[in-house]
Amino acid sequence: MKRNILIITGSWILLLVSGCAKNLDLVPVSSISNASYWKTSDQVDAFVTGVHARFRTDNGVFQFLGEMRSDVFGTEPGIGATFTGESSQGLEVMWSQTLDPSFPGVSNFGNLYFNIDQLNLLINKLSATDDLVSASFKNYYLGEAYGMRAFYYFQLLRSWGKVVIQTDPVISITDVSGLAKAPSSEADVITLIKSDIDNSVNSFGTDYSFKNNKSFWSKAATLMLKGEVYLWTSARGGGSADATVAKTALTDIETNVPALTLLPNFTDVFSVKGNGEIIFASRYQLNEATIAFIPSSFVPQTSLISNFYDSAQNRKMNDGIKDNWGGLLRAPVLISTFRQFDDKDSRKLATIQPGYSIDISKRPTADTMVIKGAFVKKFSGENNAGSRQYTNDYPIYRYADLLLLLAEAKVILGEDPAGEINQVRQRAFGANYDVAIQGYPNQAIDANSKEAILKERLLEFIFEGKRWYDLRRMGDTFVYNHIPVSQFANSDPAGRLLWPVDQTSLTNNRLLEQNPGYR
Repeated sequence: MKRNILIITGSWILLLVSGCAKNLDLVPVSSISNASYWKTSDQVDAFVTGVHARFRTDNGVFQFLGEMRSDVFGTEPGIGATFTGESSQGLEVMWSQTLDPSFPGVSNFGNLYFNIDQLNLLINKLSATDDLVSASFKNYYLGEAYGMRAFYYFQLLRSWGKVVIQTDPVISITDVSGLAKAPSSEADVITLIKSDIDNSVNSFGTDYSFKNNKSFWSKAATLMLKGEVYLWTSARGGGSADATVAKTALTDIETNVPALTLLPNFTDVFSVKGNGEIIFASRYQLNEATIAFIPSSFVPQTSLISNFYDSAQNRKMNDGIKDNWGGLLRAPVLISTFRQFDDKDSRKLATIQPGYSIDISKRPTADTMVIKGAFVKKFSGENNAGSRQYTNDYPIYRYADLLLLLAEAKVILGEDPAGEINQVRQRAFGANYDVAIQGYPNQAIDANSKEAILKERLLEFIFEGKRWYDLRRMGDTFVYNHIPVSQFANSDPAGRLLWPVDQTSLTNNRLLEQNPGYR
């Protein structure tokens, strides 16, 4: 069989993947390159850059897994195409909950095992010697590697439940059938995740610094992940004890990274790289890498919106600069989602672009603008030589996330979440903010604190890969409060909250098990 060869180019690595070992992407690194590679600190640094580059390519998978099955995206009921006439082309199986092994939404576990194996190799090499890099660099690199591996396994756990655990690097293969492994229990996976988090925190020690303008993993990122993980397990038997661990992790960040803050202007969060709100974000920039999954599914073809109106300015969307989205709208935002925003909320038009048409039935008295559809505009990129390039950084963790996770922990612990929720609301409403109207606990939804937090997270984090995970974290009841249980089309709807294992993976690894609800 062919082997993978590590090729070093400048400050990062390209991994040329070929050959017949496709089970779970546990592909071997060439023994020749592996033996000759791990010699200098520059090589280690390049490898660390490489795993972050690969993490960046996985953002589209993270977004699909974390949001596409929620109540954010989809075509309007009874309408098969988007408002621009573009087809959803198979994405509808996610938001309609009609996934099955042949149409799984995400195949081969999102190819996430590829970078897991790279992280395994990094941990293995750093742990085996003290000679490659200085002690401080070694500890920081290990902090990154353990934290990122925990993040990957948390994605797998929340999506497929029982998954294969692989913590040793696949250096060489003498028998391809040896790649087949049985999945581990959810309890074993969460144990690994928590262990990796502890190893990451301990490796970082007292180093709370950020690298590469917050585009590399850090101790603060690990602590954010710890908060998420322990809130997840708090709702699954861990109770107040796990909520306390989550709260402690999040307040640790507040204490030791005091420069973190909410930016006054919501749009600046996504246009200013490495800003004061960002904890960890994937870096995109012109002539290097752009967010490819945006034009492939989430914004329309430019020519198809030219007859619609932007009601905010009452103009046709035919401006060659403002409206050159240059994409394919397979996953529009639901109009019902757009309408959840208050008109005074600055996040509304910063996040979503509505499209209106004129209702001429009211003539000659007056024309009426009627909303026909909407699409995400949070990451609008930049224009370069007449073409839109999606070069915004993509946030994984930011300070608003910390505040709302902390509010969630406080609710579980019977504490008052007003301070954290109201910081987010005040930034959203700006000069229009009136604590007596918009402030917690004065909105009608605030009577249910968890629903209030869920809605605030919806408005704040659309298109950041969080909504489905948020609903799942709160518990099955909250999923069905927002997505009718009848939509899961099965006698075992709870079994369909996980994703199906695709048929190819089941064929390649006979030890895998199909998830309940898809058998």
